[in-house]
Amino acid sequence: MRQIFAALSLGLLLGSPAIGETIELKVLGQPGSTGLIQKNKELPFFETFAADTGLDVTVNFQPLDATGIKDTEELRVLKSGLFNVISLRMSQVSRDEPTILGLDLVGLNPTYDAGKKTMADFSEIVDKRLQEKFNTKLLGIWPFGPQVLFCKPEIGKLTDLKGYKVRVYDQNLAKFVESVGGIPVPLGFSEVQQSLARGVVDCAITGPSSANSAAWPEVTTHVLPLAFQIALNGYGINLDTWNKFSPEDQAKIEAAFDTLVSEIWAYSEELFDDAMRCNVGKTPCELNKPYNLVEVPISEEDLKIVESAVKELSFPAWAEVCDATNPSCSADWKATVGTRLGM
Repeated sequence: MRQIFAALSLGLLLGSPAIGETIELKVLGQPGSTGLIQKNKELPFFETFAADTGLDVTVNFQPLDATGIKDTEELRVLKSGLFNVISLRMSQVSRDEPTILGLDLVGLNPTYDAGKKTMADFSEIVDKRLQEKFNTKLLGIWPFGPQVLFCKPEIGKLTDLKGYKVRVYDQNLAKFVESVGGIPVPLGFSEVQQSLARGVVDCAITGPSSANSAAWPEVTTHVLPLAFQIALNGYGINLDTWNKFSPEDQAKIEAAFDTLVSEIWAYSEELFDDAMRCNVGKTPCELNKPYNLVEVPISEEDLKIVESAVKELSFPAWAEVCDATNPSCSADWKATVGTRLGM
């Protein structure tokens, strides 16, 4: 019995921080180039995290584009423990875990309200999968906002993309671009502005505020403000790190992230509305830089193409890929998100 007790005690000591030990949190944030959410919400949150929560921690925050790490590698980096907390770019890391993409299929989240419903329906399933496969706990999900189309050549409708090279950030969006005649080109966000300027791509998809911050309107001429996805992102923490905290401290961490995520949802919508005006030279333009892009009117035909995408294209394409690695993937989605859509 003494030997068993000693072994258990040693295990507890190895799995938990010593009394009075400060826990270091190495945090990998969104790329600085993505703009105001990272600058005005995410970075300040982590700068004051220790003081605001009262936890005995130190926080070392680095934006993704200052590290040389690719956004597609974030789950592997988090699992390895190289960083303890990561601001996950969900579409990009879905290449390692396709279940994640069920949060933001093309046509699924045309509005913020739709995005909130999808998050509520499917986040627990994503969290469970991340814990099992990547030793990662999900701490919250938030959006950059509706993702729209910016083009250097003149366009008047979606099908004008035929033959044009279009920057995409996940495989589901790539399938959609192909379906309307475009040529999908996967590119990291920081590469896009120069790629547009040099003609590596003709068009690119992102949120209006992110495009504004990265000066896309300087190298494009037209914007089609039709929402394909809402660019959901999330915060993940390495489970080994998470388990170092007491239940009371875990509750404090969850409460802090709940507050941050709630603030970002509201701020994202404010930025979206402002950037939509700023990019096309309308006022008021208060949070972003003014430009003079041509705003392409959204046609009924284009709306129908995107609205029908979930059932006809994006769900079937995703389900095949996801079920190959997670056999219950599409069934879980149908039982939650799909129920709301009558699928």
